[in-house]
Amino acid sequence: MKYIIDSSAWIEYLKGSKEGEKVNILLKENEEVFILSIIIAEVVSKVERESLNSQIAYESMIKNAKIFDITPRISKDAGILHAKIKKQKKSFSLADALIISSAKAIGAELVTKDLHFKSFAGVTII
Repeated sequence: MKYIIDSSAWIEYLKGSKEGEKVNILLKENEEVFILSIIIAEVVSKVERESLNSQIAYESMIKNAKIFDITPRISKDAGILHAKIKKQKKSFSLADALIISSAKAIGAELVTKDLHFKSFAGVTII
């Protein structure tokens, strides 16, 4: 099965939390795990703001996941989704739209801790 691990799930994995253990299991099972560059940026930003080692976080993500490049078509779909959802949920970011649209495009399950994804199909909340 294919997975995209969201920023919130990577943060839990890096913390070694109970929720992060679920990510660890996916990685150990050699599932097909993908990451978007925007997720890397979000995680590195969070780690830096907490004065932790962003290089270790970066290397862990790069080692454990394949980079997925967002296509122009996915960008278009994400823009439409963002415009639609943003009318209802002001906190829904363009990054979130890119992540959910990418997961849908490749038939991947999105693994996240963020509850604002719960209304989408193909999402596992840890």
